[in-house]
Amino acid sequence: MDYIEKVLEKLKELARKLIESLLGPEAEPEPELIPIPVNERSRRRQ
Repeated sequence: MDYIEKVLEKLKELARKLIESLLGPEAEPEPELIPIPVNERSRRRQ
């Protein structure tokens, strides 16, 4: 049973590499934007 699992894992890895080479790397989710605090008082003085 362990041998079959290893073979299946290798097949999954080969399939992933094949798809990656044909279609490009897997799309990564865009990083979440981090809000930057803005001091409104200093802008009003200028």
